[in-house]
Amino acid sequence: MEDQGVFPTAGPAGFRPASLDAVNFFLADVRGALGPYLNVFLVTQQHWSQTEVGWVTTVGGLLGLAAQTPTGAAIDSTRAKRGIVVLALAVFAMGAVVIFATPFFWPVLVAKTLMSVVGDVFGPSVAALTLGLVTRASLARRLGRNAAFDHAGNVAIAAVAGVVGYLFSQRAVFLTVPIFAVLASMAVLSIPRAAIDENRARGLGDGTARADEAQPAGYRVLLLCRPLVISALCAMLFHFANAPLLPLVGQKLALSHPAWATAMMSSCIIAAQLVMLPVALAVGRTADTFGRKPILLVGFAVLPVRALLYTLSDSAPWLIGVQLLDGVGAGIFGAITPLVIADLMRGTGRYNVARGAVATFQGIGASSSGLLAGMIVDHFGYSTAFVTSATVACVALVAMFITLPETASGPVGDAAKPPLVGGLVGPSPSLDPRS
Repeated sequence: MEDQGVFPTAGPAGFRPASLDAVNFFLADVRGALGPYLNVFLVTQQHWSQTEVGWVTTVGGLLGLAAQTPTGAAIDSTRAKRGIVVLALAVFAMGAVVIFATPFFWPVLVAKTLMSVVGDVFGPSVAALTLGLVTRASLARRLGRNAAFDHAGNVAIAAVAGVVGYLFSQRAVFLTVPIFAVLASMAVLSIPRAAIDENRARGLGDGTARADEAQPAGYRVLLLCRPLVISALCAMLFHFANAPLLPLVGQKLALSHPAWATAMMSSCIIAAQLVMLPVALAVGRTADTFGRKPILLVGFAVLPVRALLYTLSDSAPWLIGVQLLDGVGAGIFGAITPLVIADLMRGTGRYNVARGAVATFQGIGASSSGLLAGMIVDHFGYSTAFVTSATVACVALVAMFITLPETASGPVGDAAKPPLVGGLVGPSPSLDPRS
């Protein structure tokens, strides 16, 4: 995946692109060792009801998402970005150990909530490190490469989890979290602190002397930037529709093939992640040419099709095959969203606050859908839950098509334009983002 033309062997202050590659790879391993495996384990091994699992997902998610925007603000303001990631990894690892040792409602709820809170750190921190380490000309391709290594890590942990679950138990999978947390910490600390441009890491200027004197915009820039608000609302609907699909498919497979529960879940994850990897690279290479909006629309359009296809058959090959479409939809969304936010917040110094705000809306969608999907399955069955997700996904697609403008600069936009504020290109006296 090395591209010497865009990512030289060594950058400023000894930074090597392989360090950032490793961060993305191992952080995916840390998060992926919990993910949908927890839901499947609780339903099939601990015999929790769908509603109980939904409560854990929803309560933990809602309490965790409250920390999204403050976390973004903290990442913007601190120069200890590497240290924040390492601390979050330590808490995440301890939470996984608690779930392994005491898989009962209250310990799992508390541990899952803590892990949701500290999990807020990973995405914005990696994006901030990326902004601070590469130039704007290289940003689209670097973010695509980040996403590709993230997906490669998800493939690796799915394979590891499948083997561990088959040879030992589903429960043993949670013990891989501390191992990968150590590896991720080592990768983060291998990035030289001096290589990170702190102003550029928060979306403030481009590292020049003049940019160093700039001041961040006021926080109300988040509300004045209409495209950012639209992006956040569409992201909420997308995640509301997407979040319950993989856990529900995993549960169907586990109930039909209990001895192969973890392996089946791993197959679903690997199928999607193997598609996401080239999709992420393609997004990074084409986003500056075709623009952000057309690519996003493709990702949003795939989701309702995937949800409806799940209703056509209960066979394992069919369900795993349909899961391949997640690689296109979620792969596009994950690769291009950080780039859209960078477009909108350019020059404001509020990139990570905006990233946290968008992630909050994503979390609202994902967390609230877990409880609703569980209740629908308990009362009406899996097919009704899938149709509900498809309907919400269609609403998100139409809303994005009608309301979201193109955010790119360069060949498909105006390279000199300031952030889009209030739906207009550039600030007016009454809509100054720095006021």
